[in-house]
Amino acid sequence: MKMIEIDYDAAKPIDSYGDGFFRVDGEVHQGPMLIFPDAVLGWGGYDDTTALLANAGKFDVLFVGTGADIAHIPAKLRQVLEEAGLGVEQMSTPSACRTYNVLLSEGRRIGAALLPV
Repeated sequence: MKMIEIDYDAAKPIDSYGDGFFRVDGEVHQGPMLIFPDAVLGWGGYDDTTALLANAGKFDVLFVGTGADIAHIPAKLRQVLEEAGLGVEQMSTPSACRTYNVLLSEGRRIGAALLPV
């Protein structure tokens, strides 16, 4: 019996994270990641906006996980994302993972760009 009944439909929740990895929908991925409800991609970090912009139509808000602690994201990245019409919320990666899953379970159109802890 499941203790928590959360139905993510076909979306990909973040199961766990640790030193340099993320487990998303049962699969382990190393390094920085982009996670959308229907896709999990490697990410080159703050200067890599190609996949973010290519997937911009899939989400309204992007959670940027800045690692173990909250930090400011580069102004250029924020500007590019906001010009694409996306909301940007920066937070520590653990907070971004939790918030992503909560909103994903509500059926919200969200994405996550995560630096590992």
